[in-house]
Amino acid sequence: MTADDHKYMREALDLAGQGRGLTSPNPMVGAVVLDAAGAKAGQGFHVYDKMKHAETVALEQAGERARGGTLYVSLEPCAHHGRTPACADTVIAAGIKRVVAPNEDANPAVSGKGFARLKQQGIEVELAVDFAGEACRLNEAYLHHARTKLPLVTLKAAVTLDGKIAAPDDNTGWITSDVARAHVQQVRHDHDAIVTGIGTVIADDCLMTDRSGLPRRRPLLRVVADSLLRLPLESQLVQSFQNDLVVMTTSAAPARRREALEARGIPVHVFDAAPGRVDLAAAVRWLGENQSLSLLIEAGAKLNWGALDAGIVDKVLFYYAPKILGGVDSLPMVGGVGRRARAAAIRFSNLRTFAVGPDEFAVEAYLCKSATAAH
Repeated sequence: MTADDHKYMREALDLAGQGRGLTSPNPMVGAVVLDAAGAKAGQGFHVYDKMKHAETVALEQAGERARGGTLYVSLEPCAHHGRTPACADTVIAAGIKRVVAPNEDANPAVSGKGFARLKQQGIEVELAVDFAGEACRLNEAYLHHARTKLPLVTLKAAVTLDGKIAAPDDNTGWITSDVARAHVQQVRHDHDAIVTGIGTVIADDCLMTDRSGLPRRRPLLRVVADSLLRLPLESQLVQSFQNDLVVMTTSAAPARRREALEARGIPVHVFDAAPGRVDLAAAVRWLGENQSLSLLIEAGAKLNWGALDAGIVDKVLFYYAPKILGGVDSLPMVGGVGRRARAAAIRFSNLRTFAVGPDEFAVEAYLCKSATAAH
């Protein structure tokens, strides 16, 4: 790839990022068109409600200047007719001679078919391998859902250096700084759904909303795992309900409590798992079936362990504050029975750390699913 290839592929990825919160359940895609002389002729990015894909927006802007030119796009052009015509056909009709993209679309309806159709028409296709990793991260939730039909599940926690999330007596104040909490709002903005446990709701009377201030296509779906339906009707979650709250419970929950929630329009779903626990794996499958591509877990030690033990977590995101609580009574990030042997520890890979605020950092890592399943 030339210096110009890097420049315009970079632009395509940056354009794609402008679709954050606005494209789900579609991927974020950006595109740049150069004319035959190498001058920029058009650009665009996808927004779900505006229908048109990034390639179409960029090619329409370029018009006849696209003929004989180059298209830089952050994901393989689609080859099937869905809500819009196939982008590969639009690229062919525009007279593009060369397409540069970082990777294939994992959607089985596309996966390699878009590139194949372009090549059949004599269009040169080049993979921008230097950008493949970044492009996958940008759309990791979409790609994961395309492969598994499940949302990408991220377990997030704010912790002290010794791994504590709460003190035994007084929990006023915050573990992390304003800067870290603002970053969390950005993370929430990138997700379709967020889940917590009833214990956290009762203790904190949390709202669980996206307070980033950024536009989003659909509201953040708030999910509560509540096996006995103890969710208070006067809680902020219930009082702020605007078709953005779902409660996951069990058949052990009193019927009158379910009726009280449903009378307020709040959906209640029963997912039983022995003994008397919400079946988290079934709840995650339900979310995937209902077009939630990404799920953020913000909960207490009990639900954190339940999610890890059930194998539903795909990645973790831990924010570390320069503090130590100590003591056996301070609440750890993960509770439950835990693993009883070092060899059975839940393992992670592809770990990265990054600074968040002054003297604060975050750790992101991906669960090793095969190792977890083995135990």
